[in-house]
Amino acid sequence: MTTEGSEPNQASDPILDWLEDSVSFLPSFLDDPYNAADINPYQWWEQAEEICQDLANTNTNTSLSSSTATSTTTNINTTSLISPNNPTISNHPPTSTSNKKRKDPEDPVPKTSRNHNQRRNLNHRINKEEQDGEAVVGEVVAVKKSNGNKKSTNKSTCNNSNNGNKKEGRWAEQLLNPCAAAITTGNLSRVQHLLYVLHELASPTGDANHRLAAHGLRALTHHLSSSSTLSSASIGTVTFASTEPKFFQKALLKFYEVSPWFAFPNNIANASILQVLGQEQDPTRILHILDIGVSHGVQWPTLLEALTRRPGGPPPLVRITVITATTENDQSTEPPFSIGPPGDNFPSRLLGFAKFMNINLEIKRLDGYPLQKLSGRIIDAKPEEALIVCAQFRLHHLNHNTPDERTEFLRVLRRLEPKGVILNENNMDCSCNSCGDFATGFSRRVEYLWRFLDSTSSAFKGRESEERRMMEGEGSKALTNRGEMNEGIDKWCERMEGVGFVGEMFGEDAIDGARALLRKYDGNWEMRTEGKDGYVGLWWKGQPVSFCSLWKLDMKGRDS
Repeated sequence: MTTEGSEPNQASDPILDWLEDSVSFLPSFLDDPYNAADINPYQWWEQAEEICQDLANTNTNTSLSSSTATSTTTNINTTSLISPNNPTISNHPPTSTSNKKRKDPEDPVPKTSRNHNQRRNLNHRINKEEQDGEAVVGEVVAVKKSNGNKKSTNKSTCNNSNNGNKKEGRWAEQLLNPCAAAITTGNLSRVQHLLYVLHELASPTGDANHRLAAHGLRALTHHLSSSSTLSSASIGTVTFASTEPKFFQKALLKFYEVSPWFAFPNNIANASILQVLGQEQDPTRILHILDIGVSHGVQWPTLLEALTRRPGGPPPLVRITVITATTENDQSTEPPFSIGPPGDNFPSRLLGFAKFMNINLEIKRLDGYPLQKLSGRIIDAKPEEALIVCAQFRLHHLNHNTPDERTEFLRVLRRLEPKGVILNENNMDCSCNSCGDFATGFSRRVEYLWRFLDSTSSAFKGRESEERRMMEGEGSKALTNRGEMNEGIDKWCERMEGVGFVGEMFGEDAIDGARALLRKYDGNWEMRTEGKDGYVGLWWKGQPVSFCSLWKLDMKGRDS
């Protein structure tokens, strides 16, 4: 547990020097926030990184270059799963020694795969499920043959990813899901065959389908591995925790610029905090934010600046208690995007910015603290404070220890008696309680990752970059995270109401600001306001991605 005081340390002074020289961009952006497409609201953070020396922690971090090299050269070894005596795959070359692993998504599928498909059909040894899988492979082969030897371009790669949510264009899912089903039913020969096909088609640098195949193949081999603690580093995936702090923050800011995946819910959360504060009778109350999220500090500069423009100025003290995730145990127990790299010290930068804005800020970090043990004593809640909880993309993780762990944690939040709770979560429209067996749960995770990879491909315009690789690698943890079962808004509303909260409509400022922000991004994004409580949903190509909701204490005396 570490605590940062209200004054930044001496190492943060260079930030103030930079801000004094560069603050001229702030008024124009803030006076007309709806017309600021060319302005980066996180510019202060990015440039401050260049001069803040306390970010370096080279003794405890792995270099990005070595991690990237690992991810681009690692081949998934499926030899142990393929028996040379199995007649359905006897003509396949051993995958561990094959020299035909394609790195270009436009390369043709090896002829051996086509011969293999023909021989299986001639032998009449496949059932209906296998025929469906073979049809998918045939479609992919036809696409590859039609492309010939044409060189791949950024434009074509981006367009390939725009198959969107048409199932016929998403061949990776039609290979991954049958493979998961075969694992569930114990159909070893089926598993062997589909793993081989996935190995031939997967590419970490292709379009969204090829990337999904690559991440899905890693997840399936992880599931089949005897080691339940197989880390992302051991399978060549670049994640938040495996990068250097300086690059991590730059990559995170870049992602905020090109995709609303997190920028949109952060924008609504900040507007909601201002909305709740505006309803307080005493404008001089201390603001205490309980941050249970994945923003790694990027969310708060915009809020701090907005507080300075409130009538009467900012609160006398702003406290932010950050509950971070931990890397000490199996990373599969933490949700994607929650674990930052060791040595990432965003509080010092945030404190420097707050000092420049004349805001008295105090930051307290509870590193790796279990959410289930949260209490008012732990976060040092005080009666004179306006406590607001901001929970973003972390609570859906709470389901692998007890069947109703999420509801129990919401009861913990209710006992804190917050003035408001902002709940942002993934929205997969999943109405079941546990999604059944491995295959069913895996298909839901694949669906989630497809939307992320497809939208990210458009965000980066199909171009390859280290920032994109890191974000996609982190997102792919959803396939192996055993607590990553998502639910729709209806289930969350039922839980919140059941423990004593009532939904509150977002104000016009929050809605108008969110719409304005979304206009900066790809036209396939849309915002929908739905439900009796007016929650806001973020959608990609007509499919739900996440929802944002605001909750207050139910003053009718519901039992907590």
